[in-house]
Amino acid sequence: MTIAFTDTHCHLDMLEDAAGALARMREAGVERCVTIGVDPETNERAVAFARAHHDVWATVGLHPHDARLRTDTLMDRIAELVADARVVGVGEAGLDYHYDNSPREQQRAGFAEQIRLAHASAKALVIHTREAWDDTFSILGDEGVPPMTVFHCFSGGPNEAERALAIGAYLSFAGVVTFRNAEELRAAARAVPLDRIVVETDAPFLAPVPHRGKRNEPAYVVETARAIAEIKAVDLEEVAASTSANATRLFGWT
Repeated sequence: MTIAFTDTHCHLDMLEDAAGALARMREAGVERCVTIGVDPETNERAVAFARAHHDVWATVGLHPHDARLRTDTLMDRIAELVADARVVGVGEAGLDYHYDNSPREQQRAGFAEQIRLAHASAKALVIHTREAWDDTFSILGDEGVPPMTVFHCFSGGPNEAERALAIGAYLSFAGVVTFRNAEELRAAARAVPLDRIVVETDAPFLAPVPHRGKRNEPAYVVETARAIAEIKAVDLEEVAASTSANATRLFGWT
């Protein structure tokens, strides 16, 4: 039986050796990855990567850190890119009240606008939320949750997981789930049904144990999947198959 994994969230344009990382990804049994756009420049680079590689797909959007950069021209360009066949989602979009790199009102407006774009394009919504759970769920309630929605690098506990599940979202777990001090996150993963979990690296950030401290890359998503298997007391093969099938549904792959 061939085990195949999917890295649902990485930033290939931030890797110094992207070609090498993709080669190592394939050697590790990771059959696909999604590279993420977050601002005008990275959106273009994400789509270029996806057009150049059969096993790379892209999302485009405006990160809450960069919500202050919003212009009509930028949002029109994001809408154009979302229509590309190699683009499978809108985002990462959302709210980040930890850093507040953009004013919160601009973050909220940008998030709502991208939710509407996900609805209009019928593509997945990729959410970044940090220390902003109530506002995140409030805006989703106001705008309506797109049919395919994922909380990228899920960072909450069981209560936040329950709220995400209640609105039909997928939860994406990254390398943080392997960290020693992540008991609340592991409790959330234990509570989430396997058919609602996807895995990611968020490369080059958040490398999982045993690679912690190194630059992350898509091949390392296998370690996050291994941690999910241990938490849920199932075989790694089951986690690989389920999370890849979930990613296929989430991003509309056939």
